[in-house]
Amino acid sequence: MSMLAVIGSGLAVGGGLALANRWQWWRVPKPADWPRLLMYHSIAPEAPTGMNTPPDVFAAQLAWLQAQGYRFHTVSELLHNPGPKAVALTFDDGFANNYEHAFPILREHGAKATVYLAPEIPEIDRLTPAQIAEMQASGLIEFGAHSVHHVNLSKLDSDAARAEIAGSKAAVEALTGLPCTAFAYPFGRFSEETAALVREAGFSSAVTTKKSIIPQPSAQPYTIPRISTHGEMDMAQFRVAFSRGRYRF
Repeated sequence: MSMLAVIGSGLAVGGGLALANRWQWWRVPKPADWPRLLMYHSIAPEAPTGMNTPPDVFAAQLAWLQAQGYRFHTVSELLHNPGPKAVALTFDDGFANNYEHAFPILREHGAKATVYLAPEIPEIDRLTPAQIAEMQASGLIEFGAHSVHHVNLSKLDSDAARAEIAGSKAAVEALTGLPCTAFAYPFGRFSEETAALVREAGFSSAVTTKKSIIPQPSAQPYTIPRISTHGEMDMAQFRVAFSRGRYRF
């Protein structure tokens, strides 16, 4: 075999491996009756990124889920009695555009979701108390907590981490007038100690950024994985991620 042929063969193999890694098609699809949790952040008509999903992309994903017979739950509902083909839509941080752009789409599809609020997160346009009240009154939205200032809890000492966790619970309950039992680790960072502090604060669940699908989230309620999304995902990539638990964009 000539040197050019060897190089060409190597490039073909390398390209095939790169494509397989990008699409994750080689992973075994998880059973459809295993619950899924999808992770979003910003929903806005801006450039698609790992943090922002354009509204039309989000709407297409919900329409596909509905067409496949999936039923939308809050995270708390998903843990208790999800039934078959259950999915929980989750939104981290509490962007105001979750009200402006995601909420109308959720209402159109009758889709429930859980929004994790970091009440004093800096540098984003946050949901207002009036927006939170309207979303909650719809019966579609569960509000969880995401620390007070959106900090890496694993880098804090116990007292500071406890204050961030318990403080966010109290702040969300003051905003909603309801018990807050769902938590999301900022940046997905946690340790055994922070998970214990979340449990100690009175939360019944906590989600991570670990990319996976598991058969029974209630079996590990303080380390629940999710399927991450990306604003540039096309529907083929979304279906691969949804069936297998992850993609590599």
